[in-house]
Amino acid sequence: MLKREPIQSDAVYSREEAAELLGVSLSTVKRLIAAGQLEASRPDSIRRIFIKGSSILRMLEETKIEAVQ
Repeated sequence: MLKREPIQSDAVYSREEAAELLGVSLSTVKRLIAAGQLEASRPDSIRRIFIKGSSILRMLEETKIEAVQ
C-alpha cells in the first residue's frame, strides 16, 4: 500500500498536489471542482487554482460511505 502524506487542513495545494494526495488523476480533481464537490479558489489576475486542505478534508467527510452491515 502506498504511504501518502497527511492532508494538512491549513495548507494550500495545487490541483496536481491535490490529485497526488487523493491518489486520483488531475482529470478527476478537475471534475470534482466542476461538480462543486471540491471547493477551489482562483484569485483575480492569477492563473493558478488553489485548494485548501480543509476543502479536501470536507469533501472526504461529506462523501463518506456508511458501513454496510
